[in-house]
Amino acid sequence: MRAEPEESTDFRLTVATAALDLFSVRGYDSTTVDDIALAAGISRRTFFRQFRAKEDVVFADHEILIEQVGALLASATGDPWQAVCDAVQLVYERFSDWKEMSRLRYQVVHRIPALRDREIVTVFRYDRIFVEYLQRALPEHPHLEILQFSASVTATHNYFLRRMIRDGLPTSVDDLRTALSQVREQFLGEIVVASFPRGTSVAKVVDALAGHHRLT
Repeated sequence: MRAEPEESTDFRLTVATAALDLFSVRGYDSTTVDDIALAAGISRRTFFRQFRAKEDVVFADHEILIEQVGALLASATGDPWQAVCDAVQLVYERFSDWKEMSRLRYQVVHRIPALRDREIVTVFRYDRIFVEYLQRALPEHPHLEILQFSASVTATHNYFLRRMIRDGLPTSVDDLRTALSQVREQFLGEIVVASFPRGTSVAKVVDALAGHHRLT
């Protein structure tokens, strides 16, 4: 009897990479679950313990990342806006580590309409996680601004990811971090910290802050 490998993140990624290799050579429709199991050195039964269907193996890394993003945000204790940016950077770093798998998926997904639809839904899941987290962390903040912020950081991540995976252009997490900082600044603006002598009138405080705004 064949010994089954340990079921882990690395195992799931190994199976997914084997599947994507086959899809890119044979075609998605022409590759069976049995073909994938054979290429990955596992049984059909083990495949279905990890993946519900052939389509699921294409997005195995996304499922892993969605869990990691949720865990990161659940444990975040600082600025919620920065926590979302940190989660976006985590996703980008992982995809950088799994670049070959991401490249193979791009080659497969853009040929199959059903997989393209699944990818759109997957992107929306990240966005929903960000929105729900910010709503919990900032219950008084306008919902529209939360939606706009989440959409912007997601779009910024996807822009750099496409440059790396589709276009083969050099990008780095530092590039993404700088772009995300610009997004935060656009949405949250500049925080001004000022001190005034005790007893300063409200009118003088307002005039001073207004003058600062005009200068910047």
